[in-house]
Amino acid sequence: MKKYILLSAVALGMSLASCDEVLDRPQLNTPTDPTFWNTETDLRLYANEVYPYYFIGYNSGWGSTGTVVRGMTFCDDFTTSGTQSGFISSVPSSLGSTAYENYLSQTGGQSWDFGLVRKMNIMLDRMEDRMKDKLTDEQFAHWKAVGEFFKSFEYVRLVCSFGDVPWFEHEVAATDFEQLYKDRDPRNTVMDNVYNLCKDVMANMRENDGANRLNRYVAAGFISRWMLFEGTWQKYHFNDDARAKKFLEFAVECGDYVINSGKYSISTPMAELFGAQDLKGNTECLLYRHYDDALAVRHCIASYCNGKESQPAVVNLQFMKSVICNDGKPYKTSTVADANNFELRAFAKSRDPRFESCFDDAANRNSATYIYGRKFVDRACYERPEGDTNPLYESVTNVNDAPIMRLGEVLLNWIEAKAELGPVSQDDIDKSINKLRARPLDATAIAKGLKQTEPMKLTDITADFDPDRDADVSPLIWEIRRERRLELVYEYSRLVDIRRWKKLHYMDNNKYPDTMLGCWVDFNNCNYDRANKSMNPVLGEANEGKTAVMKLDGTKVVYDGKNIADMVGFYVPLNIKPRSVFYDRSYLYPVGQTQITQYAEKGFTLTQTPGWE
Repeated sequence: MKKYILLSAVALGMSLASCDEVLDRPQLNTPTDPTFWNTETDLRLYANEVYPYYFIGYNSGWGSTGTVVRGMTFCDDFTTSGTQSGFISSVPSSLGSTAYENYLSQTGGQSWDFGLVRKMNIMLDRMEDRMKDKLTDEQFAHWKAVGEFFKSFEYVRLVCSFGDVPWFEHEVAATDFEQLYKDRDPRNTVMDNVYNLCKDVMANMRENDGANRLNRYVAAGFISRWMLFEGTWQKYHFNDDARAKKFLEFAVECGDYVINSGKYSISTPMAELFGAQDLKGNTECLLYRHYDDALAVRHCIASYCNGKESQPAVVNLQFMKSVICNDGKPYKTSTVADANNFELRAFAKSRDPRFESCFDDAANRNSATYIYGRKFVDRACYERPEGDTNPLYESVTNVNDAPIMRLGEVLLNWIEAKAELGPVSQDDIDKSINKLRARPLDATAIAKGLKQTEPMKLTDITADFDPDRDADVSPLIWEIRRERRLELVYEYSRLVDIRRWKKLHYMDNNKYPDTMLGCWVDFNNCNYDRANKSMNPVLGEANEGKTAVMKLDGTKVVYDGKNIADMVGFYVPLNIKPRSVFYDRSYLYPVGQTQITQYAEKGFTLTQTPGWE
């Protein structure tokens, strides 16, 4: 991994700089192209170039696009002060890009750009034309699978954003206008092609290509994600159970491959997983991004979790209400003490311990909702003395490693796909959800009195298990979605999930007012001491007319300097207003007007995304 991080800046600039627009597809512009395609090392170097675009981790430097904490907070779980960020509401002038957007940037849609598809087509075509007699059969099969994996990755990104997109089987010559300006192919055609490529990947990619490299297990993890996405999209958007079955069965197959290998296990406390300075040898990580201070490969994500840095987008009351109690039940049916208490200290003690691993258990005024996220630092960050400015947790000098693909996600992809196909056994639950609930606790969590959540019993998951369940979702699938929501919080998943489930309306702040509230705060009794790492959210003159709480009966109380005794309730983020109305067309994004015009000027038609015409 160290190699590709160092190579990426030069290599990507060399081979991708002239592919900024969909219609700008010149020949591979490295001067060595005629003599480059000779050895396995050539292929490895070529493939290395795209690692940072797909295996982003915590990005690097001050970069935060597509990362956790700053980049993955546009969904129903997260709330900001002021007016909530909204979906794109009109056709933009352009969705071309001068810089390649990584696949995680889902907020406003993706670039209509096929440069990385072309890059992988070049690799696959050059191998076929020039390298069959230069590689062993095993080498050829593996590197072909690598090219097919990244081509699939890019097409999943495009389909996730736009639905129907043009499929390019091979590199397209700059003079072939019929292909360069071809209109969209149907989504089903594209995803069937992706399905076939992924089948080839699972048949031919190496199981081991060196430490922390793309291999068949890593590929299986990603393919389980992609197949679950398409299978549930087919089911919930198109009501096509036959096509859904095809993709969901492949998701299960990929999950089986990872799970049954015996190579991976849930054996690390959450804080030690995401805050680890070195994930080498970690049994949960199929792939991770390593950072190294000596090589100047650093990031800034830990600094945004250090308790002092502001967090403008943080989880809300709606998310808190979804977190399972440690008796394995939703809060409305739980018998755990304080199950209805949303003050953070009491809340953390009654809930699944993953919450306390990911969030501070004391109100923090540096958070927009007073719920402060700390998923991406280790315990030492919060145990350091007052005034400590350790570079591991400050500025842009963070070097904790980033899990890229981990067993936790694979287990959730697998059990959801199995549940969608039906039936599910208790053994399936024990191999997946109950493995996650049995994640080890660290010494700090144990000292606080936290305990692992009780295992899920399939016989308990009946129609009345959660009174807040959507009526159109089965009790078991509802609970699987709950587990996913907590386990993957701050990771890539939530917006993608509610889009594929056809549940984007969860982001309607008016329909779901808990999305505009924070935790329960008693401003008469929240001046916590430094040992508890609170930022002391007390009220003063500066808060008059601004700070507010919401009572249980829906009454909003604004601090006026004299009513401190009444300042008890759910915290109301400053100046909060609901996001603008959005529509079903928001499930997919429009193509920019510039791209449509470019096609028309050449005498071709680029069809606009349905609903955006």
